[in-house]
Formats: sequence, C-alpha cells, structure tokens
Amino acid sequence: MADVPQLATKIAPLGDRVVIMPLENEQVTASGIVIPDTATGDKPSEGIIVALGNGGIGKDTQNPTDFLSIGDKVLFGRYAGDDIKLKTVEGKEVEVKILHLDSVLGIVS
Repeated sequence: MADVPQLATKIAPLGDRVVIMPLENEQVTASGIVIPDTATGDKPSEGIIVALGNGGIGKDTQNPTDFLSIGDKVLFGRYAGDDIKLKTVEGKEVEVKILHLDSVLGIVS
C-alpha cells in the first residue's frame, strides 16, 4: 500500500467510480538528467486510489470497495476518466482522475 495524498477537498465519488491520483513517471538519462513525463507527452497510467464510490447507481452496480482499497497502487487506461484539479492540504495543486471501476486494469504490488 502506497502513501495516500491528503487532499484539502473531500471527494465522495458516486456509484462505481474511483478517484485516482496519477503517479508521475520521470525518466533519467545516462548522464543523470531528469525528464518529466510532461516533456514526453505521455499520460501516466499508474496511480494511487484516494476515494471509492459505494456502487449501486446506474447500469453498473459493482461496489469498488469489494475490489480496491484507498492507498492501492493501480494501473488504469491512459485516456480513461475525467481529469480534475484539486489542492492538497499543503496548498499544492494536483490533478486527479475520476473513472469507472471497469477502467481500473489491475492492482500493482
């Protein structure tokens, strides 16, 4: 289980939705230069679960808590979900993704 980022805004996703904070994938060249993922244009596809819905709304009634826990490190579709900007308790702006449970591809251990 990874560290769960503390958001200033509390989110309660509806239905089978989950909120994920994508992890940044930095590349380091042989000479030690760090290239952030924003320079390559690739979207991250790995992140930490920060909130889970309770299921039971709409066509999908799966309860995400049957499969996932807050703090789980997961893989998700690169272009899945919606991007939302929020602030952490430290005041830093971060981007989170809200997506359906079926867009989560697996748990990384």
